[in-house]
Amino acid sequence: MAPAPIHPSDLHRHLPKEGLVWWHGCSGESAAFRSALAASDLHNLTLTGIYVPGLNRLDSLLAAGASAQSFFMLPELAARQEKTKFLPLCYRDIGRTLRQQPPVAAIFSVSPPNANGYCSFGTVTDFLADLWRDIPIRIAHINPLMPTTLGEHGIPFKELTFYTEVPEPLMESDPGIDAVAERIGALAAEIIPDGSTIQAGLGRAPEAVLRSLVSHRGLAIHSGLIGDSTLQLLNAGALRANAPITAGVAIGTRQLYDAVSSAAFQFCPPSHTHDIRVLASLKQFVTINSAIEVDLSGQAYAEAVPKGMISGPGGASDFAAGARANDGLRLVVLPATTGKVSRIITPDLASGPISLGRFDTDIVVTEYGVADLRGLSHRGRAEAMIRIAAPAFQELATPYLTRIIN
Repeated sequence: MAPAPIHPSDLHRHLPKEGLVWWHGCSGESAAFRSALAASDLHNLTLTGIYVPGLNRLDSLLAAGASAQSFFMLPELAARQEKTKFLPLCYRDIGRTLRQQPPVAAIFSVSPPNANGYCSFGTVTDFLADLWRDIPIRIAHINPLMPTTLGEHGIPFKELTFYTEVPEPLMESDPGIDAVAERIGALAAEIIPDGSTIQAGLGRAPEAVLRSLVSHRGLAIHSGLIGDSTLQLLNAGALRANAPITAGVAIGTRQLYDAVSSAAFQFCPPSHTHDIRVLASLKQFVTINSAIEVDLSGQAYAEAVPKGMISGPGGASDFAAGARANDGLRLVVLPATTGKVSRIITPDLASGPISLGRFDTDIVVTEYGVADLRGLSHRGRAEAMIRIAAPAFQELATPYLTRIIN
């Protein structure tokens, strides 16, 4: 049976009365469907998906009565905890959880069907690419502005239940650059060898590191997420010719979205991008992730600030485990301060849970230097971390050394 076309305003009529509903996030969130749902009664429905802080917003859907099951904390979810089930899981465990309890319906964006009848998931080839066969109701926003990407085949048009076709610009994001990020990028670039395969996480500092690698050669990208910096590396000739880019999600500007249909980009679901066996097979694998704070032992905290949770574990620990399995290199990059507050801290001052343990971190880079923690004692790690803290805070951290047994 062919899928039926619907108007966005009728979307709510085709959803189940209750249950878990996949609501597509990242750069593939549908504004047309979001507006329609915000005008509906969503009580007894729980939305789940991958939502990026600062990009995706669920305010209007919560106001319409929906609850949320989220793997990343958003400001509106923190303010409406009674409506939120927050699951702080790494990507391996997110996949396991969704397989055990698949959504009863999915609302998502795809490209128009190709000559073989497949609709590409485009810039957001995430868990839905692994799950759609187990979801009985599949409602697609067929977006002519969603690029067709290679790698994952996508979903056959005939497997859709309902669809709307309307052009809509993809959500854009650019973390920007500043002098601090440029300095961090320059320092990190000195550590990363030619020929490396690189993963980079969200944020200005990881993006700055990639932008600092334009003079490198023979690099490859294997990452859950890519931004405009990946395109800059491709255009600069820094990436190898054979299969240079493997990713799951693209979040950037229109310039990136216009490029991702080329053969240089392969988009794959988390069952490939985050699989430890795949990651362990990558030679010279370098992971580059940011954090809100790093303590003197090298533990990274990326999920909370003093006011509460603002994100989630994400895939950083998955990539760290993969790199460790094949003698890769794990970098954490961050500015040394936020305003008048040090981001290099003693463990007792941490604002939230540990996102990367001290065995998941090889090198920490701030604008003040590089702390290579490999093979060091407790005291050696703390001394190395103090040296890359902002000078105004180094003396404040020094008394901590007296509490450490060498």
